[in-house]
Amino acid sequence: MPQGKPAGVSCVQLDERLRCRLFGRPERPAVCASLRPSPAMCNTDRDQALRGLAALERATAPARAATAAEAVIIAPACPRPGARIRA
Repeated sequence: MPQGKPAGVSCVQLDERLRCRLFGRPERPAVCASLRPSPAMCNTDRDQALRGLAALERATAPARAATAAEAVIIAPACPRPGARIRA
């Protein structure tokens, strides 16, 4: 997505299992590579992580300033359910 990924739009590089097709490749955008799974980002399950990601996208959308409550950091690249996450 040369012009960036708009909030609320799925990345075109996600496959049918929502996994990045560019993971580990030099073409992967720096913003994606900088995301690191953590308990704060992943929460307790994938649904919560995706809701948090949606909130992060809304909070960082250029149309308006985010409130502190909206600035929740959650990522879709969280480990599989039940996997241990190092804090």
